Amino acid sequence: MQLLLAGLVVLPLVGALAALLPAPPGLRGKNPDQAVLRHGVTVTGVVLAAAIALAAGFDHGHPARMQATTDISWIPALGIRIHLGVDGISLPLLVLTALLTFLCALYSYFKMPTGPSPKAFVALLLTLEAGTLATFAVLDLMLFFLAFEMVLIPMYFLIARWGGAQKQAAAWKFILYTLLGSVVMLLGLLLIGVKSGTFDMVALATDNGPKAQLSHTVQLLAVLAIGIGLAVKSPMWPLHSWLPDAHTAAPTVGSVLLAGVLLKMGTYGFVRIALPITPEGMHTFAPYLAALAAVGIIYGSLACLALVRKGAGGDLKRLIAYSSVGHMGFVLLGIASMTPTGVNGALFANIAHGLITGLLFFMVGALKDRTGSTDLDTLARSAPGPRPAGSGAAALLPAPSGAALYARAPRFGGLLAFGAVASLGLPGLAGFWGEMLAMFGAFRPAAGLSRPAFLTFMVLAGLGTLLTAAYLLLVVRRVCMGGSVDLAGAAVLGAADPDGETGADPDGTPAPAPAVPDLARYEYASWTPLAALTVLAGLWPAALLGLTDPAVQQLLGGGK
Repeated sequence: MQLLLAGLVVLPLVGALAALLPAPPGLRGKNPDQAVLRHGVTVTGVVLAAAIALAAGFDHGHPARMQATTDISWIPALGIRIHLGVDGISLPLLVLTALLTFLCALYSYFKMPTGPSPKAFVALLLTLEAGTLATFAVLDLMLFFLAFEMVLIPMYFLIARWGGAQKQAAAWKFILYTLLGSVVMLLGLLLIGVKSGTFDMVALATDNGPKAQLSHTVQLLAVLAIGIGLAVKSPMWPLHSWLPDAHTAAPTVGSVLLAGVLLKMGTYGFVRIALPITPEGMHTFAPYLAALAAVGIIYGSLACLALVRKGAGGDLKRLIAYSSVGHMGFVLLGIASMTPTGVNGALFANIAHGLITGLLFFMVGALKDRTGSTDLDTLARSAPGPRPAGSGAAALLPAPSGAALYARAPRFGGLLAFGAVASLGLPGLAGFWGEMLAMFGAFRPAAGLSRPAFLTFMVLAGLGTLLTAAYLLLVVRRVCMGGSVDLAGAAVLGAADPDGETGADPDGTPAPAPAVPDLARYEYASWTPLAALTVLAGLWPAALLGLTDPAVQQLLGGGK
C-alpha cells in the first residue's frame, strides 16, 4: 500500500521525463507522434490501475485512519518531512484524478489538440497529474504548497500553446491570479508552522497537539491568508474572473482537468487545512465564506442565463465555466456550515462536479471539432424540415425546424442532454446529493454560527438550483432540439426566425444543415465511464458517503 501511494505520485513524473526522450526503435513505429501519445495512455493507465488497487486495498472499515503512510525526514532543519497518506477524504479525489487524466490521454491519442510537439504535450499532462495527485496525498504543509504550485506551470503551457483564441491572455490571467493567491497562502502556512513548531498536518489536526500553540489571533491571520489562496483556486466569487477565460481558451483536455481536478484542490485545502488546524479562525470567517458562496451561486446562474439568450453571442464553453462558479459555490457553502452534513455534501459535490463537468467539457470540445464553433446562436441553427402538405392556411405556416443534434447526431445529443440534467441536480444522478446535503448543512450550521444568516444563504442556494435548471434546459432546447429563445426567455420550436435560427438563407431558401457525425468509438471509450459513474453515485451515494463521513467526523472532532 505504501508503494502504491508513492508510485501514484512518482510514476507520472518518471513518465513525463521518459516522454521527452527519444523512443526506442521497437516502440517508435511509423509515427513517432502517435508513439508518444500511446506512451501517455500507457503511463496514465498504469497510474489508474494503481489508484484502483489502492482503493481496493484500502481498509474501508476504518476510513478515518490515515493509511498507506510514508513519513521520511526531508529537511530536518526546517522540520519538513516527506509525509504521505490517504484516508476517506482524499481517496476519492485520487481515483478521480487518475481516471480523468487517463481519459484525457486516451481522448488525445485520437484527437490531439492543435499545437506544438506531442512530446511536450504528454510531458506536461503527466506533470500536471503528478502535482494534482501529490496535492491530495501529502500530509506536510510545505509539501502541500509545493504540490499546489506544481500544477500551475503545466496548465499555463497547455493553455498558452495548445489553446484557442485569446490563449496567451487567458494563460497569463490564470497564472497571475493563482500565483498571487499562492504567495499569500504561503505566508499563512509559514505562520502556522512557526507558531506551532511543525508542518505536520496530521499532528496539527488533533486538539491536544501542536495546534494548542495557535492563538485566536494567529488562527484568524492564518485562515485569512490561506483562505485567499484557496479561494482563488476554488474558484470563489469575486476571485473567479480568471476561470471563464481560461476554460474558453484551453484545449478540451485542459478544460476537463481544470474543472475536474484543479478546482478541487482549493476546496480540499479548506477541508484538510482550514477546518481542522484553525477551527477558531474558520468559525469567525465562516459566515463571510458562506455569503460569498451564496452570491457565487446566484451570480454564476445569472451569467449563464445571460449567455444562453438568443443574440447574446454566448459561448457554450464559457457558459459551462460560469456554471462551475455556481456549482463550486455549493461546495464552499457546505464547508462554511462546519457540520458533518455540510462537509460531506461538499466532498460529494466535488466528485460529482468532476464527473459531470468533465463529461460536458469533453462533449463541448467534440462539438466544436464537428461544427467549428461553440457559439450558442450558431449551434442552435438547424435546417428546416419539409413544408406541411396541403393548401390554404396550413401552407402559409413556417416549416417546422429540424431537431438539431437530436436529428443530426441523436446519441451525441442524448448524452449532452444527460450531462445537462445531471448538472442541474436531477434526483437519481450524482449532482443531486452534494447540493442537497450542502443546503441541509446550511439549514442547521455549527453551534455559534448565526442560523438566520445561514437560512438566508440556504434560500439563495435553493434559488440558484432553479436558475441552474432554467439555463441548462434552455441549452438543451437550443442545442439539442433546435429551438430559439425569444426576448422573454421562452423557447419556441419551429417558429419563423428572422435571424436565421432555422437555417434559412436571407431570400427564404432553406439552407441544408451541415452533417454532424455521431459518437465515435473512442468517444464512447472516453465518456462512458463518466456517465456510468454519474448514475452509480446518484443511485448509490452511500458508497462515497461511507468513505467520507467517518473521516469528516474525526476531522471536525479534533482527531477524536
